[in-house]
Amino acid sequence: NVLHQVAEALFYSDLLAIFLRTGTKGITAVDLAWSLLNHFGGLRAFLDTPHKELCQYTGFGNAKYVQVKAALEIGRRYLSYTMK
Repeated sequence: NVLHQVAEALFYSDLLAIFLRTGTKGITAVDLAWSLLNHFGGLRAFLDTPHKELCQYTGFGNAKYVQVKAALEIGRRYLSYTMK
């Protein structure tokens, strides 16, 4: 499937940008995602960062936090379901 191959070829910043949906004034969603991952030290570190600390980052507020946590929860539930 071509769409599956495209998704597998995306960088972490591209994947995160899909969930962020938008950037902020003068910054694309991809640039924001790259900046967040770089600032926090990678995907796992970003996802493990507490809400309060993440939302202090310019361009990342409560709405984006909920979007990212919802995506993470979908993945968690999928893995939980497939391991039963």
